[in-house]
Amino acid sequence: MSKKILLCAISNVQSGNCPEDCAFCAQSARYKSGVDTFRFKESSLVIEEAKKAKQAGAVGFCLVTSGFGLDGKKTEYLASLATAVKKEVDGLFLIASAGIADKESLKELKKAGVDSYNHNLETSKEFYPSICTTHSWEERYATCENARDAGLMLCTGGIFGLGESEADRASLLASLKSLNPMSSPLNFYHPNPALPIKATLTADEALGIIKKAKSELTNTVIMVAGGREFVFGDRQVEIFDAGCDSIIMGDYLTTCGQEPTSDYELLKKAGVEPLLECPFTH
Repeated sequence: MSKKILLCAISNVQSGNCPEDCAFCAQSARYKSGVDTFRFKESSLVIEEAKKAKQAGAVGFCLVTSGFGLDGKKTEYLASLATAVKKEVDGLFLIASAGIADKESLKELKKAGVDSYNHNLETSKEFYPSICTTHSWEERYATCENARDAGLMLCTGGIFGLGESEADRASLLASLKSLNPMSSPLNFYHPNPALPIKATLTADEALGIIKKAKSELTNTVIMVAGGREFVFGDRQVEIFDAGCDSIIMGDYLTTCGQEPTSDYELLKKAGVEPLLECPFTH
């Protein structure tokens, strides 16, 4: 039987102008990266994106906002989007990603139809102050706990290639394991000339990270997310044997991905098949 791969898509529903100083993020207003900036994408556009994602074979659909976290207006906006998407597009597993969040705000998202909350730890507790000073790693970890306590499934992972050590990578995986997430996105840093971090990973290093994550997070869907095309290039087919269970289709937040046809060619070459429906149920 062929291995089944979960396909997800991202909708960037609020972009740029973020006051935080995350050194890996092109959406920070501090780095003048030139990314598109807008506040609260129209519901009709998001619904169209959701329909196209489902037609392309995605079973997961993630609504992503920029900024520090969930406030009242953003919670209301995401809740209305979730309700609209669930009404117009059957069968999508809906994820929200909106930064630091308290339990009550997350309960509102769940009530509106959000199935899972994505909030990445990004890197180890020890290395985090080297890449962000405007909020803490502890706030990130607490948000993950809040998502679970609110009854949402948890999606949390990190970014590799920021200049972290092997010890930092091990520490991050240990922290992720302690949260026992439903899924864990492994992002691989894609350098941007405007950003202060220049470190990069080789494909061999990245494959080793996938293998280690799969061995540590035995109950978790391992997703290869941002940086897939950049880091692996013509070796993308190798990620599935390394332990990848899921990929992002289409574009990422600030970088372009492959066309869905290319992703399907990749799956075929690897001898794996897309899941036709989401395996997660409450």
